[in-house]
Amino acid sequence: MTLFGVDIQTIYLGSLIIFGCLTVLYLFFGDIMDGISEGIPFFNPTLLLAFIVFLSSSGYVLELVTPMSSTAILLISLAFAFIMSALLHFFVLIPLSSAEESIAFTEESLKGRVGKVIISVPMDGFGEVVIDGKSGMVTRPATSYENKPIPEGTEVLVLEIKDRVLYVIPYDLDSEMSLS
Repeated sequence: MTLFGVDIQTIYLGSLIIFGCLTVLYLFFGDIMDGISEGIPFFNPTLLLAFIVFLSSSGYVLELVTPMSSTAILLISLAFAFIMSALLHFFVLIPLSSAEESIAFTEESLKGRVGKVIISVPMDGFGEVVIDGKSGMVTRPATSYENKPIPEGTEVLVLEIKDRVLYVIPYDLDSEMSLS
């Protein structure tokens, strides 16, 4: 079958190459497109490009290996592209969009951890504490749990977290050892 004087197999192959290249470019420059298409919430360029790539690739392969009519191949390719795009959307894109940005730690995992004061915590005020972990260092604003000043360089124990602020008390490992 020909369309506009061009063999349908050539159209499938050409669209596969063009939209395959556009998909690769979208991987590199996708953030720009996300900003441009932000006003259209139902438009997802990833799904559109994937749909066309699935359609053209299945159409090209079916034109090569089957003796079916081009209309039947187009319908089968449309169904295949729709199913594959739906699977991509529900099993890859939605879980990725709802994934936490950083899986290194959660706020709750900071409770009970020992950190070091890097900006003094005044009475009735806020300072800053750094907590060293396996995935790197985390700094958070902190205030004294007992409402007492804590000087810079003091090791502290995180007791509570409210509104991303750590409530800490001084932590002295030597006094802990002498009690046991």
